[in-house]
Amino acid sequence: MTKITIDGKELEVDPKLTIIQAAAQNGIHVPNFCWHPKLSVAGNCRICLVEVEKMPKLVIACATQVAEGMVVKTKSEKVVKARNSVMEFLLINHPLDCPICDEAGECKLQDYAYKYSIGASRFQEDKVHKPKRVELGPHVLLDVERCIMCSRCIRFSEEIAHQSALTFTERGTHVILTTFPGTQLDNPYSMNVVDICPVGALTSRDFRFKARVWEMSSTNSICVGCARGCNTFVWVRNNEILRLTPRKNEEVNSYWMCDDGRLNSFKSVASEKRLNGPLIRKDGVKVEVGWDEAISKVVTELHTYRKHEIAGIASAYATNEDNYIFTRFIKEVIGSKNFGFLSHVKSGSEDDLLIRADKTPNSFGALSVGAAGENGTVGIDHILKGISEGTIKVLYVLEDNIAADPKIAEVLKNLEMLIVHSSVRNETTAKADIVLSASTFAEKNGTMTNFNGRVQRIRPAVAMIEQERAMDGMAMSRWDKFAAQNDSWGKGTKRDARSSWRIIAAVASAMGGKMKYATAEEVFKEMTERLPAFKGLSYAKVGIHGAHLKEIKPAAAKK
Repeated sequence: MTKITIDGKELEVDPKLTIIQAAAQNGIHVPNFCWHPKLSVAGNCRICLVEVEKMPKLVIACATQVAEGMVVKTKSEKVVKARNSVMEFLLINHPLDCPICDEAGECKLQDYAYKYSIGASRFQEDKVHKPKRVELGPHVLLDVERCIMCSRCIRFSEEIAHQSALTFTERGTHVILTTFPGTQLDNPYSMNVVDICPVGALTSRDFRFKARVWEMSSTNSICVGCARGCNTFVWVRNNEILRLTPRKNEEVNSYWMCDDGRLNSFKSVASEKRLNGPLIRKDGVKVEVGWDEAISKVVTELHTYRKHEIAGIASAYATNEDNYIFTRFIKEVIGSKNFGFLSHVKSGSEDDLLIRADKTPNSFGALSVGAAGENGTVGIDHILKGISEGTIKVLYVLEDNIAADPKIAEVLKNLEMLIVHSSVRNETTAKADIVLSASTFAEKNGTMTNFNGRVQRIRPAVAMIEQERAMDGMAMSRWDKFAAQNDSWGKGTKRDARSSWRIIAAVASAMGGKMKYATAEEVFKEMTERLPAFKGLSYAKVGIHGAHLKEIKPAAAKK
């Protein structure tokens, strides 16, 4: 270790670190624009200038390695004056359009202008004008006038996404960020440049002009687009999800996430196909019913058949808690051995960075809670065979659109009863006799386990009205009056959706099973007591960054 001093504070640091890294590790902030912990050092912006004793000039903290006995000053008079000059230089041609800029409220240049600038400029001439609203690719727009030439986006594209698409052209005040001729920024991770851009130069075409950051709430969650489980922030305004952004977790996704997960994994929450409550087929037509009637119908139908005539299909899209309760219900309450779940692996659709071929968020978790067939393997071939032969007459499907496969859809015609949990209308709900409307990942508490065996939390980011009424203890009339006066409230969510574990527990209780839980956390607690892989875990230990299962290689995972 190397001993250095920063702002009078003696530190022992790794000799391989630069000044800015050593300072950051010890809670000392050195302002920066072009430096990023996961990118190469460029030294473009000069805002990280610091004073080092015995050195004749100020040095940039991002590119200066620490040395034994080094004494660093980040707030000396010389440093403050230099930062003022750098900020004045960066703002010479920067447009004063904060009121209409998407980055306002989370812009480094805006923050540093308040903190490190003198608040005035000696340059009065007209600003240099550059291209605006430039389409760099399908998802990213560029306003060159706002660009401060930090080169973060260029380095990300080359070093992380491995696509040489961006470059600088021209010189001096006329420098322009652009794409190489005949290319566009269209790699699977292109929207990460919007996150790392320290100003409002790069903006998301999907989120552009939708909301200000201070108008939204952000909730810690995970992306459900594939088995990686990238850590995310879910950004919500008026109870509607407007965007997902990556949340740092070095054990999972570092600072990044893919464009597909960012843009598509949350769209079902406010989909036009969203179910508005339970459905029952009556006289060949599905009608909306209340939960009591729906649960009563499920119980009646299940009591009509013998246990070996009933099969259950769990889901790699559902939470650990949902699959655990479903597994217990089919195996213990129903007493059936006909059980399994579908794998959704798209060969050739993964890469070496984040994207996984498994397009479900919780296949590992489903295996870990026992949601596999009798022989411990993934798949439902034995169930489909039983349906075709007429030995299985009732199928209970948990949150999986199995009928999207035409071959499976054809087999389902042989069923006498199909019960489905789903949040949206799809091919499977179209064939179902009973549809139970399930909450989405953004409306409930729970856990999912990624491909590495890391258990991670999901949390409610948008609220269902029924949930809020129960939480707040509002009288029905008062709540309805509130909802009527706030037209935007409830946009993107539906009234009558429930977590699958809660639905199944209600059905099980009506059939004489002992399943009484008030919260998802109570379900998880029971899992930690009954399942060795989850032993010692809790919601508190899972926290915001997740925790590994005790046994991270279930036997079925290899098959």
